[in-house]
Amino acid sequence: MFTGIVETIGTVSALEKQDDSESGGGGTSLTISDCADILTDAHLGDSISVNGTCLTITSFDSSSFKVGVAPETLRRTNLGSLSQSSTVNLERAVSASTRMGGHFVQGHVDTIATIKSVTPDGNALTFRLQPRERDVLRYVVEKGYVTLDGASLTITKVDDEQGWWEVMLIAYTQDRVVTAGKKPGDAVNVEVDMVGKYVEKSVSGYFEGKGQGEMGMLEKMVGRMVEAKLKASQGPA
Repeated sequence: MFTGIVETIGTVSALEKQDDSESGGGGTSLTISDCADILTDAHLGDSISVNGTCLTITSFDSSSFKVGVAPETLRRTNLGSLSQSSTVNLERAVSASTRMGGHFVQGHVDTIATIKSVTPDGNALTFRLQPRERDVLRYVVEKGYVTLDGASLTITKVDDEQGWWEVMLIAYTQDRVVTAGKKPGDAVNVEVDMVGKYVEKSVSGYFEGKGQGEMGMLEKMVGRMVEAKLKASQGPA
């Protein structure tokens, strides 16, 4: 579990497609350097977020660590597109003393999104993003949370029809996450807020498990709410 508050930016020093060493496990491995600040309390087997992806430390020294990257992870994330000298957002897993400054982040990437535009707004930057799988948009709501490359950000605008949302990076955040340096066409890892998924499953379970009478009552309540919303959006007659 993570908070989405990036602790430091690391540098990829090696990406091996076939690492047959004990720490590589016979698959793809990624070595991240320039991150001594977050390795002072590291242990083998610790979870660490690399661009929002929860990975396991298989070896480390005072300033670098190695993680194995499974085929499913390579398919789901942008980690396979990294190269030597690429920079990545890093965050250690939460501890009992961690302040929850962002939101609950699992490190389980849902999809990749493409940056469609980057627009300056004063000293801030507005990023418009389009997800590879558009069905994740049902969990994306204005003023809600989304995790981009491991950074917890607030959604400022959503267009479900065109299939995009926007986030804004303030000047402070721009200096502390890799996303600020990305351009239109670049990919970012996306994890939607898990709360939306639990709510969806709970509501679906309710409808599937209740009798027609109780379902009818709930449907009427939802219908009245939708009708009131439509009237409010249309304004006075």
